[in-house]
Amino acid sequence: MEYGSGGGGSQSPGEQDGSDSQERRKRYHRHTANQIQRLESMFKECPHPDEKQRLQLSRELGLAPRQIKFWFQNRRTQMKAQHERADNCALRADNDKIRCENIAIREALKNVICPSCGAPPLNDDCYFDDQKLRLENAHLKEELDRVSSIAAKYIGRPISQLPPVQPIHISSLDLSMASYGNQGMVGPAPSSLNLDLLPAAGTSSSSMPYHPPCLSDMDKSLMSDIASNAMEEFLRLVQTNEPLWLKSNVDARDVLSCDAYERMFHKPNTRPKNPNVRIEASRDSGVVLMNTLALVDMFMDPNKWIQLFPTIVSVARTIQVISSGMMGSCSGSLQLMYQELQVLSPLVSTREFYFLRYCQQIEQGTWAVMDVSYDFPQDSHYAPQFRSHRCPSGCLIQDMPDGHSKITWVEHVEIEDKTLPHRLYRNLIYSGMAFGAERWLTTLQRMCERLTYLMATSNPTRDNLGGGISPIFVIM
Repeated sequence: MEYGSGGGGSQSPGEQDGSDSQERRKRYHRHTANQIQRLESMFKECPHPDEKQRLQLSRELGLAPRQIKFWFQNRRTQMKAQHERADNCALRADNDKIRCENIAIREALKNVICPSCGAPPLNDDCYFDDQKLRLENAHLKEELDRVSSIAAKYIGRPISQLPPVQPIHISSLDLSMASYGNQGMVGPAPSSLNLDLLPAAGTSSSSMPYHPPCLSDMDKSLMSDIASNAMEEFLRLVQTNEPLWLKSNVDARDVLSCDAYERMFHKPNTRPKNPNVRIEASRDSGVVLMNTLALVDMFMDPNKWIQLFPTIVSVARTIQVISSGMMGSCSGSLQLMYQELQVLSPLVSTREFYFLRYCQQIEQGTWAVMDVSYDFPQDSHYAPQFRSHRCPSGCLIQDMPDGHSKITWVEHVEIEDKTLPHRLYRNLIYSGMAFGAERWLTTLQRMCERLTYLMATSNPTRDNLGGGISPIFVIM
């Protein structure tokens, strides 16, 4: 590509400076037709090339590996935008069609005449709204009488004679004993009940052990690069079987081959080797009774994340949102988060993580939510004390018919055991069952089934005796 002009003649200093600045602005690389044709053919075969494939393309086409990487990222973004534009056009056409039908129906209803008296009928909206309110009022009154009669049997007097109490708001997903400590009790709790000893008590007010400083633009750029590379590694962990994942001879679970992992993902040794570091890696897959978009929304919200995994996640917070996603969706969303993972026993210490959570839509109906630990600089006086490191982990969510989703969960962490776990839980922890992929997926399946059952048997807008449905799950 030619950058300068071939014309002759002398130029004044001002004109020469202007031409030089204009020349510098125009200096950019334009791919040749052969390069674009080769890149397009490769994109059709593999939209997500790995580092080896990018290096091979760079040698063939005479481009830098970074240019190859950016071209594929831009091409995937362009393809997604084209699909979204096509979907928007189709939805807009359907919307216009439905609007026209709605207008025609309203016009037809204006000309309706009562066959009995020949007069126009009453306003249908007012009539139906009044009927709906009457039915709801009768239903609520019947429910109140039923609850009052049940409560009177246990209290010994009518519920109307009790002093007024403050309403208790309990989420249906909060399974910890601290939330149900005073439920069903009349009057204050006994003084001998120490709520601090109950599981998950006081987690809402617990603070992070280290508060990171304000992040600079360079830090955010570094986090974006870390998340992008970790997402590529995570997708390969999900999609590759042998020799990377081997079947266990004991229970036929997927077990990571450390040798194959080191060969496939060779990384610079940025941290010193520690003989006390132990690796836990597992993979599991299954079907859950919830659609993909609802799961992605809950995974990216720390409060919903805690309620979805109440027996595993004790604390979860978003420290800073690095990227809020593209075009109003969660795809491309990147957050710096903190969480504590637990086993419901005081004999097992919690695991703390500062990590990046990255959400990306792989294709239509397929999403990936990936976590990877973020190591703060050594001068923060906190990194040397960090005992848990999260390698690229997370879940791949794929849409299925009837609102179901297929989940492939990968857990890969490095744990430093400064002291031996308690003997009662030693086998559970060392086998990887305490914080492994199977436990995460089983908990998710159980909570989704519980939500589906509650929504099918009760009204989501009111509370039952067994606990109300949290309003966050109305999105299902």
